[in-house]
Amino acid sequence: MFETTQDFLKDLWGFLKERQKFFLLPLIGTLLLLGLLIVFAQTSVLAPFIYTLF
Repeated sequence: MFETTQDFLKDLWGFLKERQKFFLLPLIGTLLLLGLLIVFAQTSVLAPFIYTLF
């Protein structure tokens, strides 16, 4: 399907551009940041400090 992350991002950008769905960009960005925070919190020494934020 997608050989690399770059191919996926190009396809996603093409979809958003063609269908004029630019309002989805903040949602996608927020989900990515939340996912990175969860991954970072599970593998980090800083996990207790991140969990106090929530």
